[in-house]
Amino acid sequence: MQSIKTYILNPELLGIAILKHFGGWIPDRIYLQLRYRLEMGEQLDLKHPRTFREKLQWLKLYNRRPEYTMMVDKVKVKDYVANAVGSEYVIPLLGIWEKPEDIDWNRLPDRFVLKTNHSGGNTGVVICKDKRTFDRTEAICRLNESLRSDDVYCDLREWPYKNVPRRILAEEYITPPTGIKDLPDYKWYCFGGKPLYCQVIQERTTHETIDFFDTNWNHQIFVGLNPKAGNRSVPPSRPVNLESQLHIARQLSKGIPFTRIDLYETNRGVFFGEITFYPNSGFGRFTPSEWDYKLGELIQLPKFDNKSEEKT
Repeated sequence: MQSIKTYILNPELLGIAILKHFGGWIPDRIYLQLRYRLEMGEQLDLKHPRTFREKLQWLKLYNRRPEYTMMVDKVKVKDYVANAVGSEYVIPLLGIWEKPEDIDWNRLPDRFVLKTNHSGGNTGVVICKDKRTFDRTEAICRLNESLRSDDVYCDLREWPYKNVPRRILAEEYITPPTGIKDLPDYKWYCFGGKPLYCQVIQERTTHETIDFFDTNWNHQIFVGLNPKAGNRSVPPSRPVNLESQLHIARQLSKGIPFTRIDLYETNRGVFFGEITFYPNSGFGRFTPSEWDYKLGELIQLPKFDNKSEEKT
């Protein structure tokens, strides 16, 4: 919880907190306009969006394809990915349950990962590296808290998450490459089915670094979206399975105005992470700032009939 001093020094945080608490009844369009003004300090232009972050807000409202709900469901997306690119890229599933009290702990291996299927980012993720020291009580509390939460839709209005049936899944624990503590994330920014830039995130639990590359693995001058993370002192080397990553990203982003395909590079090859439609929920910033416009220009918005505008 934010302190009173923090709210005094940052009144926009108080505004966001009030909006999140009382804004459930506000239509999506108005809610996002208010939230954007508080987060970004400027008006959201939905009639003529130009920047990357403006266009992501537009896509939240006006690009609502039913299959997106399946694509953000961490259980159902596994079959989708297996059919699209092959089951060898899917992290093996160990079990599915309606609530954490149903988990058969004895059937799980010594190392595993638990997730709620409707949450975004690392929310609702529990990692077990050793069952002998694993705190089941804490894990159950965290999973139950995540199951009760609807933050991704209610607070950020990422509508694909609204109707995901809530469940818990267990996945096989994927070991990071030799000599690396945290599994590196390779996040491909795809525009109309074309992966153009890869965001590499490393050392999340220690000192997070972010580097962007193009498809030829040329290091880029911009960084984002975590304002506290900069480039790695030595840029990440070209992944061994770069061509496989590009193939997967192309196949999974086909026909979508913008999406980010998240992958992992391991000693066992490439594994699919998740499909992200709105990085940082469209409230992030790039440095230098002109890249918000450059990346925005790459998103070709589909035609939209204003008469059918979403009102809820």
